[in-house]
Amino acid sequence: MATIKEAALELIKKLPDECTVEDIMYEINFVAQVLDGLHDAQQGKMISTEELLERVHQWGK
Repeated sequence: MATIKEAALELIKKLPDECTVEDIMYEINFVAQVLDGLHDAQQGKMISTEELLERVHQWGK
């Protein structure tokens, strides 16, 4: 598996030449969040869809 640095460099290479710094930061942040989520899933830190929906429902109260 590629290191985080290698993955970031490959991501940047795939962006169009006219991208902004914000575009780069957005894409890197997105990948970082996905990797964090995968790590959490491997650690068993997940909730069911039903539990998620219940939590969202509670926010509206």
